[in-house]
Amino acid sequence: MTRKIAVLYKSKHGSTRKYAEWIAHQLSADLFDAKIISLKELNNYQTIIFGGFLYAGCIAGVNLLTANMDKLVGKQIIVFAVGCAPERKENIRHVFLKNFAANIRDRVALFYLRGAFNFQKLNLLDKLLICILKTKIKYAKSEKLDEDSKGFLEVCENPMDWTNRDYIEPLVDFVIKLK
Repeated sequence: MTRKIAVLYKSKHGSTRKYAEWIAHQLSADLFDAKIISLKELNNYQTIIFGGFLYAGCIAGVNLLTANMDKLVGKQIIVFAVGCAPERKENIRHVFLKNFAANIRDRVALFYLRGAFNFQKLNLLDKLLICILKTKIKYAKSEKLDEDSKGFLEVCENPMDWTNRDYIEPLVDFVIKLK
């Protein structure tokens, strides 16, 4: 018997949706925008994969799962977070601890996928926040800037797209091993 797999996503600028589409295709899974699926529908699936973009360390939309873990008993829960920063274990651990309460952490597998950034596509509030952060970083002495800060300043001037189909392979392999 094949496991029924649902891939859900919450995307703002398209990177998370792109990864969700690739994952769903690779696993022959059903794909849903998280805004349009109900918990009742999720009960038809053994494996639930959720993707959300990162915003200040929070995975957008993941509360659909975290607030309903009692209704998802027996389901395999895999989450992928999409962000702009390079992948670092300590950052991923911070995201994991911030987004998942201690009593559900053993039921969730988290993966990080690098997305894209285009300052011009941001809404006004996000542009304002980015400008404040840029100003703060620019006033720091340049010899004190770490690689992440330098990279952030660069990407604010030049849009970047780090999405790569190969990045989904660890997640896909993980799900295949569940079968």
